[in-house]
Amino acid sequence: MLLWVGLGNPEPSQARHRHNIGFMALDAIARRHGFSPWRSRYKGLVAEGSIAGVKVLALKPQTYMNGSGDSVQPAAGFHKIAPGDIWAFHDELDLAPGKVRVKRGGGAAGHNGLRDMQRALGTPDFWRVRLGIGHPGHKDRVTGHVLGNFAKVDTWLEPLLDAVADVAPLLAAGKPEEAMTRIALLTQETR
Repeated sequence: MLLWVGLGNPEPSQARHRHNIGFMALDAIARRHGFSPWRSRYKGLVAEGSIAGVKVLALKPQTYMNGSGDSVQPAAGFHKIAPGDIWAFHDELDLAPGKVRVKRGGGAAGHNGLRDMQRALGTPDFWRVRLGIGHPGHKDRVTGHVLGNFAKVDTWLEPLLDAVADVAPLLAAGKPEEAMTRIALLTQETR
C-alpha cells in the first residue's frame, strides 16, 4: 500500500491558495481513478483506491500545513506504511509554474509541511511530488504568494492537475522519471 499525502490548509477560504495545490492534485487523482468518498480519519480526510493494481490511501491532513506530520504519522503507523512508500504532493516555490519534479528524500527547503512530516516520521526518506508555483521574486513576498489564490492568468493549473492524474499509474508503479516526462509532454502547450 502507498500513502499519498496532499499538503495544504483545511479552511474553505484557502481552498484556491497556491499552498493547497497538493490537496488539488489528490482531488484530481481521486476523481480520475474512482477513489472512495473522502471521510475523516487520522486528523485528516482519506480516500482509498487502486491505481495500476496498487492500493493507495490518499490523505489530506486537516491539521494545517505546519502540523501535517500529526496526520501522516498515525495513518502510516496504522497501515504499517514505510517512509519509502509515502508520497507528499506539495507546492514548490523553486520550480516555475506548472513544472513538476519527483524525488525521494532531501531537505525541506523551507517548506513547513515537509519539515513537519520529517519530524513526525523521523526521516526525510519519503517521496516528494514537487508542483511548481513559481517564486514571487523577493523573499518578503513569499508568504503572500503561497497564501494567495491562483489567478485567472494561471491557465496552466488545470492542465497540470489533469496531467498529474493521468500519470498516477506511473507514480504508483515507481516510475517517477517516466511520469515527469509524460507531464512535461502533456502540459507543454499550457506554459
